[in-house]
Amino acid sequence: MKIVVGLDIGGSTTKIVGMRGKEIVASEIVRAGDPVTSAFGAVGKLINDNGLKTDDISRINITGVGSSYTTTPVFGIETVVVEEFISTGLGGLYLSGLDHAVVVSMGTGTAYLDAKYDKVTHIIGSGVGGGTLAGLCNATLGVEDVLKLSEMAKEGSITACDLTIGDITKKAIPGLPMDATASNFGKVADDLSREDKAVGIFNLVYQSIGSMSVLTSRICGINDIVFTGQLTAIPVCKDLLIPFAKLYDVNFIVPDNAVFATAIGSCLAGKPGEA
Repeated sequence: MKIVVGLDIGGSTTKIVGMRGKEIVASEIVRAGDPVTSAFGAVGKLINDNGLKTDDISRINITGVGSSYTTTPVFGIETVVVEEFISTGLGGLYLSGLDHAVVVSMGTGTAYLDAKYDKVTHIIGSGVGGGTLAGLCNATLGVEDVLKLSEMAKEGSITACDLTIGDITKKAIPGLPMDATASNFGKVADDLSREDKAVGIFNLVYQSIGSMSVLTSRICGINDIVFTGQLTAIPVCKDLLIPFAKLYDVNFIVPDNAVFATAIGSCLAGKPGEA
């Protein structure tokens, strides 16, 4: 049985997945300077690394912001452009094992989707995402390597940076624990360490995404929220998101291989017009 290849062409990286039916048989992340080079390079690497031939691939489904630049068949293989939100929604459902969920795509910005296998609806988007994280860290700390920043954040103290409910009142507020964030960076301290600033920026970005996720789940009437995209690969992701889920009694899911969700979903999306 031939495989279908899914390509998620982003601004700086391309995620590629090969699927035989509903089984993932290969996956790669490739960096390249432009979308066309990235697409051809990713497919070539997948073929080479997995001992494949072009005849082993029935179709290449391309999605993502760079998909519009690839106008010819890749290596002569039938190449189809599929809609990104549909791909992300289907990929999130596949990875979580759910039939209906809010799927959150954390890329350069963030998209919030109401996803079912027969329909994916874009609810809202936000400019707060990985680009925000990298930009703020570079502007304040002079560092843009996200993994290095994540290690810095582990050494920081969020209580040195953020104002909590307990900082502003001695009386409990129903439904809000005393350590809940009242204001990100609200302490406005002059002596914040670089590590404190790093964890403060991570917390700001992930809490903003978490808040929008909960609001989307309330709008859609769905308790299950699946997170996908590049920000799921950062080590502090779960540490900062899961407590948020407990606060609002929702089910946050960060599945394995979540960075490949959109590429996986593009494989499952089929050709335009196919059932």
